[in-house]
Amino acid sequence: MHLQKKDVALMAVCTGLIVANIYYIQPLIILVAHEFKLPQNVAGSATYLTQAGYASGLLLFVPLGDMLERKKQIIATLVLAIIALIGAALAPSFWLLQVACFMVGLGSIIPQLILPLSASLADPAQRGKVVGTIMGGLLVGILLSRTLSGAIGEWLGWRSMFWIASALCLSLTFLIYKRFPVTKPAFKGSYLSLVRSLLTLIKTQPILRESTSISMTCFAVFGSFWTTMVLLFANQPFHFTTDKIGLFGLAGAAGALAAPLVGRFADKGDLRVTIGYGLVIYIVSVVLLYFTRESVIGCVAGIVLIDIAQQCVHVSNQTRIYTLIPEARNRLNTVYMTFSFASTACGSAIGLFLWKHYGWAGVSAGNTGILFVGFTIYLLTYKRRNKIPVVDIN
Repeated sequence: MHLQKKDVALMAVCTGLIVANIYYIQPLIILVAHEFKLPQNVAGSATYLTQAGYASGLLLFVPLGDMLERKKQIIATLVLAIIALIGAALAPSFWLLQVACFMVGLGSIIPQLILPLSASLADPAQRGKVVGTIMGGLLVGILLSRTLSGAIGEWLGWRSMFWIASALCLSLTFLIYKRFPVTKPAFKGSYLSLVRSLLTLIKTQPILRESTSISMTCFAVFGSFWTTMVLLFANQPFHFTTDKIGLFGLAGAAGALAAPLVGRFADKGDLRVTIGYGLVIYIVSVVLLYFTRESVIGCVAGIVLIDIAQQCVHVSNQTRIYTLIPEARNRLNTVYMTFSFASTACGSAIGLFLWKHYGWAGVSAGNTGILFVGFTIYLLTYKRRNKIPVVDIN
């Protein structure tokens, strides 16, 4: 079957609502720190543990999309996410909340099963547009999740957000069961051979290595910024409450809406050029956020730019890797997203460390340095043509 507009819209909604699970905790760390009587940077560890769980799920579960029926896999994984969300809502101690957050990340990898599914069903001429539209839903979910959780946390308490999230995921389970297509797996080997083929892809696909390396730097900065941004606005000169901090997710959502536009451009132009634009905008946004760190308007402008930059880099990179080996899209996505989200977790941890010791100036300097690494990789690989080696990965 080919995807219709309503199918793409449904997939975009599902990815947005499910990926939001990973980010609900971010504006809530101030409330969590208060309840468990912890320093704010310690409470912030729940954010990168959630991202680490997500990276682990990408490595362990997403490759199975090439050998299992995807609809059943999506539903089973969503049930795991529901159980983990309930565990977070009930957690009597911080260490149990940390465990629950890791499991929430582990069970929220469904968007990375939906994206390869959509790419395989889309018309090749429209693939970038479809991926961009679903990525737009995913990024809006990421960013509006902060607004929602900030408001709910301030109004009903941080535990209520996890109860609401579990109810939303339960509703999506029935919707996915009714509406998602049944697919036939392409991989016939064992799970061990499936995992070994990931190493083969890394060794034989230079475009995959290049896209993943650039993406890692951008995801690290993305994680660092959104984790430490909460601490920036919670302290002087702002002293914002959780609900007000969450509103800055609206600015990020405005930037995320650029994803479908990036996808359309990707279908017509050179993806490498789009990635280059994204890296330049990323550096400009980090510099802007440093110099306007005491201005709400300046911070909003920086947030919009940082999310436009993320769309340029991520949608273009993901579209590139989906063109490599169609029957291995889940495994290609596994390599790309596992390394990307491991970098997000590392970026969050690094950002918290720099915040504790050097404040926002340290965070900004660290993010700028990471981006220059990504830009250097981009320049060193710029002349590479998109030649795809023919490799047996089954």
